[in-house]
Amino acid sequence: MDASILDNIALHIDINKEEANHFLSLLEYKSLNNKEILLQAGTVCRTINFVVNGCIRMYTTDEGGKEHNVLFAPGNWWCTDLFSFHTNSPSTHSIEALEETKVAQLTHQNLEKLCLDVPKFERFFRVLFQNGFIMYQNRINSELSLPADQKYKSFKKLYPGLNQRIAQKHIASYLGITPVFLSMLRKKYNDIN
Repeated sequence: MDASILDNIALHIDINKEEANHFLSLLEYKSLNNKEILLQAGTVCRTINFVVNGCIRMYTTDEGGKEHNVLFAPGNWWCTDLFSFHTNSPSTHSIEALEETKVAQLTHQNLEKLCLDVPKFERFFRVLFQNGFIMYQNRINSELSLPADQKYKSFKKLYPGLNQRIAQKHIASYLGITPVFLSMLRKKYNDIN
C-alpha cells in the first residue's frame, strides 16, 4: 500500500528512506464502501486524498438536485477540493466512492508540517497542484469547444479502462450528455462488452 504512494511521489521528487518514513507517518488511511461519501458539500475539506485503489468522483449538485461530475480519481490519483482545503471554507463539491476504495489522507496541518520538515515536498505539491489546474483548464476548454464524441475520446485517454468500471450515468454526467447518447457513442467505438 505504501509503495504506490511513494512511487507516485518519486515521479516528481527524490526522497530518502527517512523522509519517506516521515511522510508515511503523517498519513491516515481510510476504506470506503461503494457510494460512501468522503466529503459532503457544505462541509470543510480537511484532507488531500491519494487513491490507493478503487475510484472516487468529485461532483457538484445544482439547485434542481442534478449531480454534475467534475472529475474521477482512480487508483494512483490525488483528489481534494483545493479551495475548501486551503481556505477552510465550506466545499461546493462532494466526493463519493464509486467502488470499494482505499485512500491515504494528509490533513492540512500535516501537509504544513511535512513541507517545513522536508522542504522538497513543497515542490511535489506545487507540481501536483499545477497539474491539477492544467487538467481543470483543459476540461473547461473541452466542455466549451469539443463535440461529444471528442469529449468521449478525451475521457477514454485521460481515464483508460474507467469506462468499463463505473456507471454509465456518471460518465454521461462528466461529459454533459445523456446516458442514451453515451450508449450510442460506446457502441460507435465498440466499447460495449
